[in-house]
Parts: sequence; structure tokens; C-alpha cells
Amino acid sequence: MNLLWIAVAAVLVAAIAAGAWFMRSRGAGEDRSKGSLDFLDTLTSWEPTPTRVLTSQERLAYAVLAKALPDYVILAQVPLSRFLKVPTRNSYTEWLSRVGQLCADLVVCDHSSEVVAVVDVRQPPSQASERNRKRHERMGRVLKAAGIPLHVWIENALPSPEAAREAILSKMSAAAAKAAAGPAAAKGPVPAKAAGKALPTLADETEGVSPDEVIELGEPPPSTWFDDLETRPAPLKPPTPPRTPPR
Repeated sequence: MNLLWIAVAAVLVAAIAAGAWFMRSRGAGEDRSKGSLDFLDTLTSWEPTPTRVLTSQERLAYAVLAKALPDYVILAQVPLSRFLKVPTRNSYTEWLSRVGQLCADLVVCDHSSEVVAVVDVRQPPSQASERNRKRHERMGRVLKAAGIPLHVWIENALPSPEAAREAILSKMSAAAAKAAAGPAAAKGPVPAKAAGKALPTLADETEGVSPDEVIELGEPPPSTWFDDLETRPAPLKPPTPPRTPPR
């Protein structure tokens, strides 16, 4: 009889231990799936390998821009959050998830590294997916609101350097004239000397000027991943209604 009770007790202890182990392992699995996956090593779990920044058509478009605008700085695959500033009264995280991580294929910068034009290299409309089309449209709306001229180039139908230069400089001059005529002109100098003229290049601005006379240029927006940018948490709390003072 004693042996029977001992056997039953052993079975109960083993069952309790197995149940506790199962619950711990299940909880750990849920924590891993729901958490930030910090238990994965950055290098071993996502082994990095180098790859190309541009596609073949984007490389051809870059070559066209380099020939068309030799006095300007041409950059590739720049996130919008790197050259656009937005107010932080709303969640910067939310804005970043919507459009901030979209990359402009090619950007044209003046001597102060300010973006003055964007070139978007797209597939023919018949080959573009619905998701791809919506992404390009979203980026176009943002650039239009920022006042940055957007040039859409179709793959396998890229313009010549001469045609690209004429189109880009004419749009930049038109944008500069519009900025000079608007209320924003009172906030500071416009990027163009006058309507109908190309923007000043680095050679124009630094000719005959010593290094000590160069004015310090403005800094770009903070880090793309907002390491040094303070913003309100997401989601934002609803605004508190103003209190009515007692009578």
C-alpha cells in the first residue's frame, strides 16, 4: 500500500513539474513573439552582405544627371526624412511610418546641399503594380507640398543630358520665382537670383572668396531615426478641453 501511494505521489510531482515547465516555455515563446525580438543577435540572425544601391536604369539616370548638371551635387536613394522637416506637434513616428522612409531615387542639390529637384525613375505604367503606383503618388504629394520640383523619368526612355538640364533648370527657376512672390520671401533669401535664371552653383558662390569668408551653412534635419529628435509619443493623447473659470 505504501508503495502505491509513493508511486501516485511521484506521478503527481512529475505532472506538476511538467506543467510548470510547459507554462514557462509557452510564456517565453509568447514574450519572444510579442516583444521586440531583442533575443535575436543582429549579425547572426540577419547576416549582412553588400549589394548595389541603384538598379541599372537608375545608374543610367544618374549618368544623365551628372552630365546635365556638372555643377550640382547628385545624391541617390535619399530618404524623405533626410531632407524634409516637419512639425513635431504630432507624432514624428507616425509621419515616418507613412512617408518618411520613402526614398527619392535621385536628388539634385545646390552648393549648400539643399535639395532643389528630385528625379523619380519609374517603370512604365503598364508594368507598375498598384502598390508601387500608390507609393510614388504619395511621395509626389509630399514633394509638391514641400515645393520641391519632381521629375518623373520612365525606364528605357530616359531624356538626353541636354533635355534633362533644360527641364530641371526651368522648373527650378519657376519654383524660385514662385517662392519670391509668396509670403515666404520675407523669411529669408530665395535660392535663385531672379526668375528665368539658373540657381547659383558652387563655383559661382565661392569664386574669389577666401575660406574665412564662407558663411556657415544650415544643418540638415536631425537623424532619420530621430535619435536626437524629441517628439510626442504615439499615439497622441486627445487634447484636454480648456477649463471654464469659476464665476
